[in-house]
Parts: sequence; structure tokens; C-alpha cells
Amino acid sequence: MHNFTEKEVFAFGGEIVWQPTPAHLENANLTAFMRQHGLASFEALMHRSTTDIAWFTEAVLQFLDIRFTQPYTQVLDLSDGPAWPQWCVGGQMNIVHNCLDKYLGTPTASRPALLWEGEEGHTRTLTYNDLTRQVNQTANALRALGLGKGDAIGLYMPMTPEIVVALLAIAKIGGVILPLFSGYGVSAVVSRLVDADAKALFTADGMFRRGKPVAMKPLADEAAAQVPTLQHLIVLQRTGTETPMHPTRDHWWHELIPSQPDTAPTEPTLAEDRLMLIYTSGTTGRPKGAVHTHCGFPVKAAQDMAFGTDIHPGETIYWMTDMGWMMGPWLVFGALLLGATFVLYDGAPDYPDVDRLWAMVARHKITTLGVSPTLIRSLLTHGEAPVRKHDLTSLRFFASTGEPWNPDPWRWLFHVVGEGQRPIINYSGGTEISGGIVMGNPLLPLKACAFSGPCPGIAADVFDEQGNSVTNQVGELVIKAPWIGMTRGFWKDPARYMDTYWARWENVWVHGDFAARDSDGLWYILGRSDDTIKIAGKRLGPAEVESVVVQHPEIMESAAIGVPHEIKGSELVVFCVMNPGFQAREALRTELKQMVVEAMGKALAPKQILFVGDLPKTRNAKVMRRMIRSAYLGLEPGDTSSLVNPDAVEEIKKAR
Repeated sequence: MHNFTEKEVFAFGGEIVWQPTPAHLENANLTAFMRQHGLASFEALMHRSTTDIAWFTEAVLQFLDIRFTQPYTQVLDLSDGPAWPQWCVGGQMNIVHNCLDKYLGTPTASRPALLWEGEEGHTRTLTYNDLTRQVNQTANALRALGLGKGDAIGLYMPMTPEIVVALLAIAKIGGVILPLFSGYGVSAVVSRLVDADAKALFTADGMFRRGKPVAMKPLADEAAAQVPTLQHLIVLQRTGTETPMHPTRDHWWHELIPSQPDTAPTEPTLAEDRLMLIYTSGTTGRPKGAVHTHCGFPVKAAQDMAFGTDIHPGETIYWMTDMGWMMGPWLVFGALLLGATFVLYDGAPDYPDVDRLWAMVARHKITTLGVSPTLIRSLLTHGEAPVRKHDLTSLRFFASTGEPWNPDPWRWLFHVVGEGQRPIINYSGGTEISGGIVMGNPLLPLKACAFSGPCPGIAADVFDEQGNSVTNQVGELVIKAPWIGMTRGFWKDPARYMDTYWARWENVWVHGDFAARDSDGLWYILGRSDDTIKIAGKRLGPAEVESVVVQHPEIMESAAIGVPHEIKGSELVVFCVMNPGFQAREALRTELKQMVVEAMGKALAPKQILFVGDLPKTRNAKVMRRMIRSAYLGLEPGDTSSLVNPDAVEEIKKAR
């Protein structure tokens, strides 16, 4: 933790740059919620929401109009401890009823639910009624294939309206949604489908990127051949490229679904029935399947969207994301539960020109725009002219997540695009959180790169190495009480869940981020305190890359690290140790890079592959990636006394 000085942490925060206006304060969802419950200040809300969790949870369920077909007997049961709470005990509720069914026959039904734009310029609008009908048809199609309650079904598709329809249809029949990043390679898809025992997979012939079709079906075919439980592939025709179909397994979307009846019953599910497995990479072992339920992830998503980004019915939110990242399902569930409109875009954000994003804001009258620091770093290099070409007056808020900000791109977005008037709602949490630990909101002032504070209901703190709460000091980001969005553990691996989050301090969730808060109460996230790598906002476990590389017969072991990159935030560097009898060579470097690209996707291609004689290890054989990273970057590696082979650090310094 001593690597960060107070000057480094808070230099970019400085002065408050945005204050809420009277209109922000008066019209905020947070203000309405606080008035309903007689809370005079945000501080009062935070105190009550984190000390009386059951009250807050029930109040949020009522505020969001979450309807149960059978009421719960108890909103929160902590008899198994804070790591394993039971929520909405005995309650019966399918989230699709709350996203779609309950709006039938109301004014919301005729409003846009989804606005879509493709890279090629095509647009589509689905009202709540349209979306409901298509979800019903897809649910009927899934049932006709023999799929139903408890069956895991993957989503490996471009960001078209059909991916939303599929996601909701899986939930409607009581299935388990398995979102997969559309840029994954074969092994990344296979590992997740196998772990989830997936019965079916939604995919597409391909997608468009920079005007060219990129095939997806061949990857899906190769993956499906390695998943014994997989019975069906449902294939969307997106690019029109020639696509071989497996006669007994594959179904074209346009042949299977539109002919189905457009009414369908919603499967009765318990509030705590599994809704979704979202896989998130850790630093060791296979990807972790975070378990989410009908009353968990969607409720937390909608709460954060309402209280943080302040979305109201009739407003439009766009978050640049893929459905395989938690922000994809977050966007869908949050907007629909709030009766709002969300935008999907399928394509590159700067194609055919660098003003594409700003043109979309103007065209779709977007009110909240969610971006990543990586995206803004790439766009600011083109200056103000692309921004000035478009009418951005619909925008009320920016929002941002995925990685820490640097000051310059933050200020460019705020001052140039936002004209110093639109706050950047900074947001940080994770897949296992179902949203945010800390977040901006329309009631509190902002400093550059900072968060206004913890999300309501999140008992966040910053601990030093002894477990003491600290201010103006970098420490571990922790949560001291449960919340309804928390993962219900890792799929088939409860021990790993406990080891990952609950093992360091008793009854305290340790998130794995370095954090700090200043004397004014603003918060800062400073990156991972474990070895997880984030490349352009995508979280990557080094073990996933290392397991690919060591498949090569000439490689004995490897270590993957993330190093700073001006645009992407981080890029990948892989160190390899040769098996005896083999020599490092340039052709091998090329082979290994290609193996990583094929397995993990082009976005995760290594910057460098370096060959070394050994990797620094502790006495219990743990590879010290942090020391590798420090040595590679020319930083002080810290205390090397725990290593059995400190000379390995010196070799890494010379290899770079």
C-alpha cells in the first residue's frame, strides 16, 4: 500500500468542480426517496441504510415497485452469517414480470423500451409492447425445444435487439442466463459453458466491425463441440455471410421464433432462484461464476440507476458495453424496472468517423451517457471539433465505470463535452456486487476523478493492513454489511467465494481494490490490490492467459501481468519459462501470441512475450506477479525476502 503517496492519490482531486443546482436537488429520485422516509440529508440516509439493512431493502423494493406473486415472510435472514444471507424469504417473483408484464395496459407499454443502432446505420425501436411480444415468442420457442426452469443458456451474440429478447426470454422460462463477451475466443467460451452445464447457446452468423463482417458461428461451432451438455444453437442472421448449420442442433432465429405465439406464461420462480451466472476472472484458477438471483442483481442495478444516474421514466440511457460485461445486463434490467428507455449500439464507437458517439447522443436524445476512461482517452485525441458538430443538449449526466480515471481525460469530458455543467457519475463495484460500492449522485458535489461516496445501502470503508478504518490514506476497499445485490456465491465453488472475499477479516467483504477517501468525504479507487488485469475495461485473470500459453509443448510455466497503456489502461505482457531442451526463438513468440488471440480474443493480444529462466516464487510456490510487474516497469519490487529465488527478479529487469 505504501506505493501510493497521499500526494499521488489526492493531487488530481483538488477542488470541487461541480455542485448540484436547485433543479438537481429537487428532481432527484434520491430526494423523493428521502422525503418518503423523513430523511433530512444524504448522511442520514447512509446511516440508516447501512445500520438497518432490512428496512432499506424493503424500502427500495417498494420504491422500484417490485411485485411478488407470493409475498415474502422476511426480507432478510442472517442466520447463516453475512456471507450467506437469505433475501425475500419464501417470496415468489420472476423479474420479467416486473420488467415487462406489469406494464401491459399502462401508458408505459407504448413507450420505447429499446433504441438500437447498427454500425451500418440501421436503426430499430422496440416499445415495451413490442419487446414483450418478442420475448413471449422466444420463450415459447425455448420451451418447444425442451428447455425450461434451471437450464443454463448462453448468450454469445452482437449487441442487437435480439440479445435483449433472448436474455429476458431465458429469465421468463425460469432458465439461467449465461452472458458471454462477444469478443471471446474458443477456450474462454468453452470453459464457461462447461462450468455452467449449458444446454443451449444463442449466437449469430457474425457481427460488423469497422464495416467488415466478423464471423461468430465458426467459433460457436468449435466451442459447442467441446460442451457435452449443449443441445441447441439458435443463430441470428446478422451479417448474411454463408453459415453452415448442424442439422439436428442448429436453428435459425428467423425460422424458429417469429412463427411462435406472442403470448406466454411467465414461469413462477422464487425470488432467490438463480437468474444468471456472470463469469468474472480471478487471479488464480478457472473463471468464477458469480451466482445472481431474480431479487438480487436486477434490484441493485435499478437502485443504482435510479439513485446514481437519476434515470426517470421516459428518459434514455446508453452505456457503451457488451452483454458479456455486467454492465450489459445492468443496463437492461435497470432501465426496464424504471420504465425508461435504453440504447444499444452494435459496432465500433469511432466508425465510420470519430464523431459516431456524439452523433448517437444527438440522434437518440440520450439523457445519460455511460463511458469508460479508455474510450474518452481515445476520443480526446481528435479534439473538440467532432463534439461541436452535434447538439448534445439532451445530455443531463455522464457516467463512467470499468477502471480508474486519469485527470486529463476526466477534465476533457467534463469541461469540453460537458461544458462544466454535466456531472460525471463515477461508478465502481463489480460483477459480484451487481453494481456499485461507490458512486456519484445528483445531490453531492464532485472533484475530478472522484466518487461522491458509497452507494446507499453499502457499508463501505477503507482499511489499513491492520483492519483499522482510515481517511486520507490508501487502503483496502471493504464492505461491512450485506446488501441485496451481492452474489450468492460462486457456482459449484462456495469455498472459493469465502476465500476470495471473506477470509481476511471476520464478517468483512474485502473487494480487492485499493481505495482512499479524503477529508471532504470524497472517495477514490486506485486499481486492483490483487493481480487481476483490466484491458480497456475488460477484467482478465492472469491464470486464463497462462493456462493457454503452457499448452505449448515447449513452455513449462508462465506469468501474465498488466502494464500501463495510454489508451487501453493496461496491456498484457507474458513471461515464459522454457521446458528443458528447448530454446527461445522469435517464431515461438509469434506462435504463443497467436494462441492467446485465438483463445481470448484479439482485444487481449499480448504486447510482449518474454522468455526468462525462472519466475519469482514464494516458498509455497506462489508466483509473485506484483514483483514481476514492478521489475518490468523498473519500480522497486519491495521486500523480496519471501522469495526462494530473488535472482529471478533481476532477470526480469534485464528481459524487458
